[in-house]
Amino acid sequence: MTRQETIVRRLAALRSLMQTQQLDAFIFPSTDPHHGEYVPDHWKGREWISGFDGSAGTAVVTATHAALWTDSRYFIAAAQQIQGTGYTLMRERIAGTPTVAQWLGSELSGKGGGRIGIDGMVFSAAAVNALESELAALGDFTVVTSLDPLQTIWTDRPTLPQDAVAVHPVEYAGETASSKLRRIREAVRRHGDSILVSALDDIAWTLNLRGSDVHCCPFFVAYLLITPTDAVLFVDPAKVSEEVKTALREAGVRTDDYGHVAQVLWQMTAGRIVLDPNVVNHTLFAAPACEVVCAPSPIPAMKAVKNATEIEGYRRAMLRDGVAMVKFLAWLKPAVERGGETELSIDRKLTSLRAEQPLFRGLSFDTIAGYGEHGAIVHYEATPESDIELRPEGLLLLDSGAQYLDGTTDITRTIALGPLTEEQRRVYTLVLKGHIRLQMLKFPEGACGSQLDAVAREPLWREGLNFLHGTGHGVGSYLSVHEGPHQVRMEWMPAPLYAGMTLTDEPGIYVAGSFGVRTENMLLITPYTTTDFGTFLQFETLTLCPIDTTPVIVSLLSDDERAWLNDYHQRVRELLTPSLTPEEAAWLEEATRPL
Repeated sequence: MTRQETIVRRLAALRSLMQTQQLDAFIFPSTDPHHGEYVPDHWKGREWISGFDGSAGTAVVTATHAALWTDSRYFIAAAQQIQGTGYTLMRERIAGTPTVAQWLGSELSGKGGGRIGIDGMVFSAAAVNALESELAALGDFTVVTSLDPLQTIWTDRPTLPQDAVAVHPVEYAGETASSKLRRIREAVRRHGDSILVSALDDIAWTLNLRGSDVHCCPFFVAYLLITPTDAVLFVDPAKVSEEVKTALREAGVRTDDYGHVAQVLWQMTAGRIVLDPNVVNHTLFAAPACEVVCAPSPIPAMKAVKNATEIEGYRRAMLRDGVAMVKFLAWLKPAVERGGETELSIDRKLTSLRAEQPLFRGLSFDTIAGYGEHGAIVHYEATPESDIELRPEGLLLLDSGAQYLDGTTDITRTIALGPLTEEQRRVYTLVLKGHIRLQMLKFPEGACGSQLDAVAREPLWREGLNFLHGTGHGVGSYLSVHEGPHQVRMEWMPAPLYAGMTLTDEPGIYVAGSFGVRTENMLLITPYTTTDFGTFLQFETLTLCPIDTTPVIVSLLSDDERAWLNDYHQRVRELLTPSLTPEEAAWLEEATRPL
C-alpha cells in the first residue's frame, strides 16, 4: 500500500467514527497535552492522519474534504507530502488563505453550523476559546472537546515514553531545585496560591531533572503542581530511580502517578490556582474546583535569564561544538570533490564528530542539510528518497546543533562547494550583512525582539528581499533549542530583553527551486553601558565557527561590517586552534583570513 493510500484509508476510518459520534469535522493540532513544540510519538496525531511530518501544522477533516494549514517553512515539503491524499494545502500568512474557522464556516455553510470535534487534552484553553469565538460569528457551531478518535482508529499507536528520569547536577544547573521553587512561589503569590506547570521544559528546569521522552529534547513527560507548602510531580513511577527520588525529597517534592493529575485538580476546592490558558490544555484548565486565575507562568522568564554557571557552560559547549564544526568543514570540500557524499552522509559525519566531544548527549534538532534547491526548503530534512549527492559547485545550507550537559547549540552555515552564480553571491552577502548588523546592535534594556528585528532585515528589504520565519529565538541550557518567551521576529513579541538571555541570529533568503542561504550564530545579551537615559545592552557572540567568505562580495560590506567579521574570525581562530590538529589549524587559518 502506498503512503497516499494509507492516508486515504485512515481518513475513511476517521470519517466513519465521526459519523457515529455525529461530528461534522475534526481538528488535529501539532501539540500534545503539554503544548510542546516537540512531541512524543504517542501524540503525533496530525502527522498520522495527514502524512505531513513538519513540526507545525493543523489538519482539519470533514465528511467530504480535508485541509492542512502550515507556515512558510513547510510550504514546499507539505505540498509534496500531502499530494494524492485528498488534502488541500492552506498557506498560513498568505493573502486569501482562510483560517480554520473560516474554512469550516464555508465547508458547512449549507448546514449553517455543525459539531466540531477536538481532543481537549491537546488544545490549550486559549486555543479552544479562540476557536469557539470565531466559529460563533460564523454559524451555529458546537465544539466537542471530549473525544480522542486516535484511541480507536490508531490501532498501532505508540505507547507513552518509558525512559528513565535523570538528575541534572547543580554543577551544570547553577541553582538548586529548592531555590527555584522558592522563587516560583514568591512570583505566584502575586496572583494566587498554587500553580500547575505543564510545559515539560519548565518542569525539567525547575527540578533540575532531565529525560529522553522527547526527540532531541532532554525532557520527561510529567506535570508539576506547586502549592504554598507542597509540590507534587505527576510522573510514571517506573521512570523514577532512587537517586531521583532522593533529589526530589531534598527539594520538598513528592510524586504521584501521571494519570492522577486531573483527579487531584478536581479535589482542589480552596484557594486560587494560577493557570496559563495559553499553555495548560483545555481539559485540565477546566478541572480545578477552586478559583482559577489566568496568568502566565513565571518560569519561562526566570529560565530565560541564564545564571553565571549556565553562561560559562554555554561558552564551554560552544568551544567543543566549534571544534567539531571546524573538523567537519575542513573535511567537507575535499570529500565532496572525491565524490559519493550526500546530504545524509555528511549529516552522519558531523554527528559523529560532535559525539567525540565531552558531555555530548545527542542532537538538539534534526540536521538540515540542504544542497542546491533543497536549501530553499526552510526546514528541509533529507530522507533516503530525497537524499542527493553533493557536487563541487553551488551552495550547501547546513543547520545543526547539539545537546551537551552544559549547553545547547544551534548553528547554520551556508557553504560554497564550488563555483557560484552572481545571484548566489549577492544574496549570500546581503544575508551576511543582516546577520552582522543585528550582532553589532546596542539597545536599551527592556526592548523587545520585534523592535530589533528590522535591523537584520533592512539590508534585505532594501533589495526587495524578505524571509517569513523569525530572525531569532531563545535557546535553553541543556533544554529546548527553541526557548521563549523572547523572540526576534516581525510579529509583535513583547517579551522584554535582559542581560543573561540567549538568542539566535539567523536571517535567510530562499529562492524556490534554486538555492537557499541562512547564516546563524547564538548570542548572549550582556551589559553595554548605563547613562542618564538608562541601561543599554549588547550581544556577545557565543558560536565559534568560521563563516565562509568565498561567496562574499566584499564591496557590498560596509567598513564596520567587514571589521566585525574580521574580528570575529580572529576570535574564532584564537579560541579553537589549541584544540585542533596542525592540519585543521592550517585550514582554520586560511578560512579566517581577514577580508
